[in-house]
Amino acid sequence: MFTLYPAIDIRGGKCVRLVQGDYNQETVYNDNPVEAARAWAEQGGKWVHLVDLDGAKAGHPVNHELIGQIARSLNVPVQTGGGLRTVDDVERLLDLGVSRVIIGTAAIEDRPFVERVLKEHGDKVAIGIDARDGYVATRGWLKTSQVKAEELAVQLGSLGAKTFIFTDISRDGMMQGPNVEAIVRLAQVSGQAVIASGGVSRYEDLDRLAAHAADGVSGAIIGKALYTRSIDLAEAHSRLGLK
Repeated sequence: MFTLYPAIDIRGGKCVRLVQGDYNQETVYNDNPVEAARAWAEQGGKWVHLVDLDGAKAGHPVNHELIGQIARSLNVPVQTGGGLRTVDDVERLLDLGVSRVIIGTAAIEDRPFVERVLKEHGDKVAIGIDARDGYVATRGWLKTSQVKAEELAVQLGSLGAKTFIFTDISRDGMMQGPNVEAIVRLAQVSGQAVIASGGVSRYEDLDRLAAHAADGVSGAIIGKALYTRSIDLAEAHSRLGLK
């Protein structure tokens, strides 16, 4: 099964896109993220992917009330990440109606927290692995660790992680296509489902990713390409034979 995840990045209460995670390269696409989320659901989105950019930078959720409002207003599930560092952060979002939370920085910096969340919430947790030159980046991409993405996936897979969201930062917002080889490799090495993020800019990118569904590539997050209309969500579903 391959799933498309239309993305909404929230900063200052608005729907924005950054270039390679640079907070100084921001484009506002919609002043109302709730409206944007409803539009993607109406166009056939089976999930909506939400990122709390303010939270990622601050180290704690900032737009959680807005994210909860979006989750409760849709008839499709949402997944969200950005600054989740404590069990309370995770449980608050789940209580607000979020179906799956994404743990990023804490996957590197706080292993006991990740172990506990995976044990207690299992399938409601995805691990976000954002890589720069193969190494995991943290703190809203502001820092690069010494941990390789594949090593982290193997470690956390052994602790119960079933879903990874992999972003090659060099491709994000650049409209140059995803790093398919790295995505497939992560799925094969970890033995878990991997959702591709970053760089999807045309229908052919989705074709290439969906061709590896059997290898564990379970979906793709689409951001800028939807807002610039390089990809139409309904057309993408039709092209891939997704219902």
